[in-house]
Amino acid sequence: MPQGRRTGALTVLLLASTLAVMAGSVISPVIELIREDLGLSGTAIGVVVTAHAAVIAVTSPFIGRLIDLWGVRVPLALGLLVYGVAGGAGLMTSTYTALIASRIVFGLGAAAVFAGTTVAMLQMFSGPERDRVMGWRSSANSFGGLLWPLLGGLSGGLSWHGPFALYLLGLPLGVVALWTLPRTPSPVVERGQGGPAALFRKSPTLVGFYGLQAAASVFLYATVVFLPQRLADLGVHQPVVVALYSVVITAAVGSLVGLFYAGLRSKMSHGALLRLAALAWTGAFLVLGTVDHPWILLAGPALLGVGQGLSLPTLTVLINDRAPTELRGQAVSLAGTVIFGGQFLSPLLLGPLIGATSSTTGFLAAATFGALLTVVLLLARISSPEK
Repeated sequence: MPQGRRTGALTVLLLASTLAVMAGSVISPVIELIREDLGLSGTAIGVVVTAHAAVIAVTSPFIGRLIDLWGVRVPLALGLLVYGVAGGAGLMTSTYTALIASRIVFGLGAAAVFAGTTVAMLQMFSGPERDRVMGWRSSANSFGGLLWPLLGGLSGGLSWHGPFALYLLGLPLGVVALWTLPRTPSPVVERGQGGPAALFRKSPTLVGFYGLQAAASVFLYATVVFLPQRLADLGVHQPVVVALYSVVITAAVGSLVGLFYAGLRSKMSHGALLRLAALAWTGAFLVLGTVDHPWILLAGPALLGVGQGLSLPTLTVLINDRAPTELRGQAVSLAGTVIFGGQFLSPLLLGPLIGATSSTTGFLAAATFGALLTVVLLLARISSPEK
């Protein structure tokens, strides 16, 4: 593959990697405007934000099956096109029914984008170069978590329809992906040999890695959902400051860690990086559950960013290396089910405890779980042979 085309493909993949992150966050600044304009309840508007995540969680295994059968190029390109068309449909929708229908179709495109970008990067790069690219992907995800909500807020100042225009980026990226990505389909899975059952039967250790991905997702959304309540208890109410604590600091630190990931990986094993991530998660929630000074409390989301920046590329590589070659598309796609399922479950797991006690108690419970994960990882032997 010519170097120029290879660079173009990597650029497309990194840009596309930010799209899964922006899927819900780009419209978050205008949620209240949509609710008021369409006369929606709090539950109904919540569905607008989460509908795509539910679709991603449910359809990711099917998307992975398509990638294993057809290769990554066509499913990813089609996913980007669906992402652009269905996401951009919000520019013209004026009813709740039409908006929800577009978000459901949009979720299909987002599922293909999430799985396709990951599989394509893992197929195109190997060794130290793959570690570097995975670090860049982690940084791209975190950077997207900063950039797209900001642009969504700016465009939302004109109309609540404005942020939906940002989804149209998927259209040119889909066309460019068709031209730049190599035509190298994955090995075809024999009839009856695919599916999650076959995947776990051949690689049972994947269960542990998916469990860690779910934990990382639960930890992340625990701060997104419940940190504003903790800040309110400390007298911090300004939306900009709340966003700094609950989103910006974690994303910025995660992006920075991603840039240095390749250097860390050259000196540390995958197991050591996961142990460090678990320690960072534990420290983050210890801070959030015990510190009462707002400035010192910033250490909590910063440590969470360290954990996220280390765990995302590490677990992505481990899942790829442990999965059979003919099932890698499904292995990566199941990660989408786990990640977005964890986002959905996070408030359900911690919400009742926090509602019955306090946000500090919920954060300390998360810290305890992080400590247990650290102990398990210290006892576990994690190896990742290249395939």
